[in-house]
Amino acid sequence: MNRWVEAARPRTLPLAVASIMLGNLLAYANGKFDWIIAALAILTTVGLQVLSNFANDYGDSANGIDNQDRKVALRAVQTGKINRQEMKQVVILTACISFFMGIGLLAYSLQQASWEIWLNFLGLGIACILAAIAYTVGKKPYGYMGLGDLSVFIFFGLVGTMGTYFLQTKSIPFHIAYPAAGCGLLSVAVLNLNNLRDLENDKKSGKNSIPVRIGKTKGFIYQKALLILGVLPFICYHLVVFKKGPSTVGNLLVLLGFYPIILMIRELNATMTPAEIDPYLKKTALRTLLLILLFGISEIIQ
Repeated sequence: MNRWVEAARPRTLPLAVASIMLGNLLAYANGKFDWIIAALAILTTVGLQVLSNFANDYGDSANGIDNQDRKVALRAVQTGKINRQEMKQVVILTACISFFMGIGLLAYSLQQASWEIWLNFLGLGIACILAAIAYTVGKKPYGYMGLGDLSVFIFFGLVGTMGTYFLQTKSIPFHIAYPAAGCGLLSVAVLNLNNLRDLENDKKSGKNSIPVRIGKTKGFIYQKALLILGVLPFICYHLVVFKKGPSTVGNLLVLLGFYPIILMIRELNATMTPAEIDPYLKKTALRTLLLILLFGISEIIQ
């Protein structure tokens, strides 16, 4: 069992639920919240993230990305703890479980919704499953073409936040797009760190991530830009949408969330080795989740 827990990569789960937490907190602040919807949304998202991790393990091994040159954050199939056929079967099983978990979420939260809304969300759910698998699996994985950043921005930011908000409130006001975009950009920052860590091996193996395309130095500039741009939408949410701004306590909470993220801008640099970069994936994910929790609380106490 330990090998499967390791392959599921629990350290990726905080980032996976960040957008779901954000959507739920904003809905709660708006006075429309159902704990069952929140729980089902989180469980479904965890299932999708585990599916993505299993699929990445399988796909990167099948495509030769996870090879003897990879020395940091070793994968289960790469090390032989799980054979490729086992992982393929579990990817299929996890995809099915994720699908039915999503159906359960929609069945409960969209009881009074039209068929049009039902079909739109069903389509989004299927797209999430396909995106989780196709990132590294298949003849032309989109993650190997440098499109992972766009996918993460869409699914870990816009879809996760705005979709959850709609399931809770049955509406999507435009201003929700601000924090949703911030969450998406910070999620891309975690993916970019992953690609910076694996840059040399990816380059040799033909995985054309953004850092492979632009180089390590520019990759770190891109990383710092993502961190800066990631916090700006949260500021715009208050300054542009709510011109009065949050309460003093709310301001302090959001500032407490900003500080650990901004601090990383000074810490990250192009001289870092893969082993030095790796811990920052967890740090960035946890600090993103912290910002979202503090931002959500600041909204609730307005």
